[in-house]
Order: sequence, then structure tokens, then C-alpha cells
Amino acid sequence: MALVTTAEICDANPQLIVSGELRALQPVFQLYGQRQVFSGPVVTLKVFEDNVLVRELLEEMGDERVLVVDGGGSLRCAILGGNPVVQAQNNGWAGIIVNGCIRDVDEINGCDIGVRALASHPVKASKRGIGEKHVPLNIAGTRISDGEWLYADTDGILVSNTELSV
Repeated sequence: MALVTTAEICDANPQLIVSGELRALQPVFQLYGQRQVFSGPVVTLKVFEDNVLVRELLEEMGDERVLVVDGGGSLRCAILGGNPVVQAQNNGWAGIIVNGCIRDVDEINGCDIGVRALASHPVKASKRGIGEKHVPLNIAGTRISDGEWLYADTDGILVSNTELSV
């Protein structure tokens, strides 16, 4: 799909909004990374103050997918840092959404990838390797499932049951 704004997607698909097939996340995320507009199929991950599985997934080839990480909304440590974001950029991920904190903001902002997170935090996450991959998440007032499509720009973030064309 050519890059279109989230507002254009909403305007072109009011019936999908009404039915719940197209959903907007609450505007709680800060923008990081050089790529302000991105979209792709979703890969979900649920962790809490632990970044082992985040790093593992970002070491895979991204194929222009978007990793959505439910970090439980924790503001006590960062579950994503600069090195994994560089890896994600190099492996072809389109973007990363983090319901939690990031660190190494200057390094992340130098990467050609879209990153959204609640905030930045200097404390590292633990390394227990506990979490769940490819499970439904509920973040920013929206349910997000593995394989759905995510569209992000400076206006906000949309999730659709299917890939959309405008």
C-alpha cells in the first residue's frame, strides 16, 4: 500500500471503524526513530520488565512487519534499547510499538525505523526470558492480535483485521 495517512484511512473506511475491524490506539505513545510513517503485519509479544524475548524476535528477519510489545505499561525500566533497534533496522522490521519504556533514545532516533513507546527510562530490564509470543494483547484501549495490520504516522496508530487499501 502506498503511504497514506491514518486520517485518510479512517475517512475511507468509516464502516470498518463502526464494526470494530479498524481500531485506533489511544494517543499515549511518544514518537522515536527516523521513520514516522510505517505499516505492516503485526507480531505480538507480552513481557513484563524483561527484554530477552524482545531481542530474540528482533534478531529474526522482519520482512516489514511491526513488533507490538505489551510491556504491561511499566515505567520502571526500559524493555527496548538502541542495540536491538539497530538489529531490527538491519533485519527489515518496519516498526516497533512498546507499551513500556525505551532507552538509548539518541541511538534509536538515528535508526531508519519507526518506534513508539510510552517514555524513555535509563534503567535496563531484567533478563529472565519470561513472556508470551504471538498472543492477543490489549494496549492503549485496543485489542491487537498477531497477523493483524498496523498503520502509524504522526497522527496516531491504527490496527485493522486485514490489510487495507485506500
